[in-house]
Amino acid sequence: VYQQMGIVTSFQNLLDNIFLPLFEVTIDPASHPQLHVFLKQVVGLDLVDDESKPERRPTKHMPTPEEWTNVFNPAFSYYAYYCYANLYTLNKLRESKGMNTIKFRPHAGEAGDVDHLAATFLLCHSISHGINLRKSPVLQYLYYLGQIGLAMSPLSNNSLFLDYHRNPFPMFFQRGLNVSLSTDDPLQIHLTKEPLVEEYSIAASLWKLSSCDLCEIARNSVYQSGFSHALKGTLDWQELLQERPFRERYPQNKCAHHQDRIQGPDLERRNAARLPQQRHLAR
Repeated sequence: VYQQMGIVTSFQNLLDNIFLPLFEVTIDPASHPQLHVFLKQVVGLDLVDDESKPERRPTKHMPTPEEWTNVFNPAFSYYAYYCYANLYTLNKLRESKGMNTIKFRPHAGEAGDVDHLAATFLLCHSISHGINLRKSPVLQYLYYLGQIGLAMSPLSNNSLFLDYHRNPFPMFFQRGLNVSLSTDDPLQIHLTKEPLVEEYSIAASLWKLSSCDLCEIARNSVYQSGFSHALKGTLDWQELLQERPFRERYPQNKCAHHQDRIQGPDLERRNAARLPQQRHLAR
């Protein structure tokens, strides 16, 4: 759209418009004082589009951002990689100056090709939606092992792509994926003044979630959030930060069970690596 309007001439031009001011204000905060103050409150960078649109899969023969001058949009994975690459460099610069960093948290896996989820597994701290993981057990297992956050919005999915009763949220939750409930387009989707409470109450009613389950989902939400540990402490989340059970409704044995399941494969691999050495010693 921007290329057709003559606002940008290449994909690199688009990236420069987004990231160059961020690099400038990081190097010299006085150059853009309002942007400097704004970035102190920013914790994540999103990437949103209609994933259901057909697209060409990226290949090694695709042009570089400077050479991408046609009117067609690059593939999702192409967008995600170059946003991640620029954000990674920006974060290293901000970190060296003692500033807050920004995590990459795109919309992904709501529709479209499952390759989107493969790209975000490699590039992202957490994602929004991710319902297409139900189509790929391998990627689902990788997201479980990596505990990559999935901020899911069943009511929004119900309105756009997937019936509420077919939503994989309860299955993901039972399998131990790092899932939380979130809102999406609350002015359009939700009917009450408290859209997040609406998400929790409907999920609890239809999926028979216990108070312990709701506490665990809320706990996951805090883990996924970009707030600092200091701010979480002011919100009375000390139990969470100290790896203690969430209040009295999130049992310690359940927390330990999740950790054991996640760390189990790594322990098995380490033990397997010792087997040849143990056999040699036995001889």
